[in-house]
Amino acid sequence: MAYDIVVLGGGSGGYACALRAAELGKSVVLIEKDKIGGTCLHRGCIPTKALLHSAEVADETRESASYGVRARFEGIDVQGVHAFKDKIVTRAWKGVQGLLKGAGVTVVEGEGRLIGPDRVQVGEEVYEGRNLVLATGSAPRSLPGLEIDGERVITSEHTLRMDHVPSSVIVLGGGVIGVELASVYRSFGAEVTIVEALPHLLPAEEESSSKLLERAFRRRGIKYELGVFFDGVKTTETGVVVTLANGKTLDAELLLVAVGRGPVSAGMGFEEQGVTVERGAVVVDEHCRTSVPGVYAIGDLIPTPQLAHAGFAEGIMVAEHIAGLNPPPINYDGVPRITYSDPEVASVGITSAQAAERGIEIVEQVYDLAGNPKSQILGTSGAVKVIAQKDGPVVGVHMVGRRIGELVTEGQLIYNWEALPSEVAQLIHAHPTQSEAMGEAMLALAGKPLHVHN
Repeated sequence: MAYDIVVLGGGSGGYACALRAAELGKSVVLIEKDKIGGTCLHRGCIPTKALLHSAEVADETRESASYGVRARFEGIDVQGVHAFKDKIVTRAWKGVQGLLKGAGVTVVEGEGRLIGPDRVQVGEEVYEGRNLVLATGSAPRSLPGLEIDGERVITSEHTLRMDHVPSSVIVLGGGVIGVELASVYRSFGAEVTIVEALPHLLPAEEESSSKLLERAFRRRGIKYELGVFFDGVKTTETGVVVTLANGKTLDAELLLVAVGRGPVSAGMGFEEQGVTVERGAVVVDEHCRTSVPGVYAIGDLIPTPQLAHAGFAEGIMVAEHIAGLNPPPINYDGVPRITYSDPEVASVGITSAQAAERGIEIVEQVYDLAGNPKSQILGTSGAVKVIAQKDGPVVGVHMVGRRIGELVTEGQLIYNWEALPSEVAQLIHAHPTQSEAMGEAMLALAGKPLHVHN
């Protein structure tokens, strides 16, 4: 049977594409070798955020006396943490399966491989599509010569199956994954050290946000080695010894390798069928079309932000493009980004460094959460930094603070609608909320500060 669309990969981008295409009246087969929902649902976004919430509860229990609540922290029930995590994942997984079934999407379990510009083989079966959508996702990366043994040297996926809280962890990589899991392990009681080759944690974020996070991590007792390369690791009877390029050595029970994720493209038949692949990633145009007509690629497989919500958007755009709706390309600067550590780091738009690289003259304003009553109630510190083009719209919003990620939705509306600071300054934010920090920053940027010194 020939389908309108064959989707290879049932992660965030793949199933979003299948659902939207089915809504538009297309016949769709979705091929997934593991479980529908992919990395995000089963090994990434959802389970790690469940761990982070358990970590938040642990920290709040320790701090309960400062809020006038008598409680005693007795430790982490690792199996209980997993039970909570797995309940959330299973519920979401069943929900996605129900959506696909209700939409009439044919789901095939098995490992697919491209055998033609319009055909995917799964076992002995061949599925033909007028259009193909490649959505095979990504897998944890390592470094040359660094072997992952799953016991002493682990990845984020092993963390999701841990059977105890280690006494100490070295986290190799200070990006989003490394920072989030360092936060979890510290909240669970482990001694944590992050090793990052670049000068700051979360090096892709606004530098001031990285510095605020580093300050908060110091207060939490999370150590870090910045601007230094990893040299090697040796396992011992009790753990690992990590050597850095500057000659320093670090000891811990575990080494967590969090140096990013790489596209899953090897052995999939892509290049044999003429699909252009560079450094493992499939090359696409602004509408996610590959070098082969009728073949698209989305999600972590392509060199766009490795974010589930970016994958959702790409999947929807591709489905609409195939259906002839002529959707606009995605502005990736306008995709919100959140690191769910404690404190959280959230942003949308460009950094001040990127503005300088692009020759954009900017003005900026920082509002310290010390002046925000709700932030003080939550016991958090941090800031909201807003950047605007001189005499123009807001081009960047950068925030640090507990639960501050919830504010990024307003930030992305401001950025994507090209709002002027003066326009946002007219809007009334509810009191007392952390969203007032955004309003205060915009008031100051518009030249009429209320609770901030200009």
